[in-house]
Amino acid sequence: MKVYHGSTNIVKSPNLSILNYRTDFGKGFYTTVDFEQAKRWSKIKRERVERFQNSDKVHQYVNVYEYILDDSLKVLSFDGSTKEWLEFVYKNRESNELIHKYDIVIGPVANDNLYQVLVNYENGVYDVEETIKRLKTYVLSNQISFHTQESLKCLKYIETIEIGVDKNG
Repeated sequence: MKVYHGSTNIVKSPNLSILNYRTDFGKGFYTTVDFEQAKRWSKIKRERVERFQNSDKVHQYVNVYEYILDDSLKVLSFDGSTKEWLEFVYKNRESNELIHKYDIVIGPVANDNLYQVLVNYENGVYDVEETIKRLKTYVLSNQISFHTQESLKCLKYIETIEIGVDKNG
């Protein structure tokens, strides 16, 4: 299966040591089966780099891989925005450490559009049931995250596609 990684870099060999914690599924290399989602990720990353480095010469790329599952790996898969998914995402976003022992995690993206819903859950405004109800109104893209060196062996680099940058949006 083809998977895509949006970035400001060409990434032929993903490196887990340079990635951030406090993401949906913890420190890992994130991909998606949705090319448009990968383009959005590359745009978000470009905008962050431009803002923090005060540079307007940042590129956007979508790196393409073939994903071949290794049955010996520990995989956690969420089927939609469930209570278990919400609690898992919440714990990962709060932690500076990897809080699970999975090689690969698959599930919906808790993107920036959902931020206020998650903040309301965190602050106790919404309970779990209300949060899930509200999350189900969003069309959520998927993500596949790779958390160990062994899991990265499931990815075979195919190509990198440079995305044209439209500074107006």
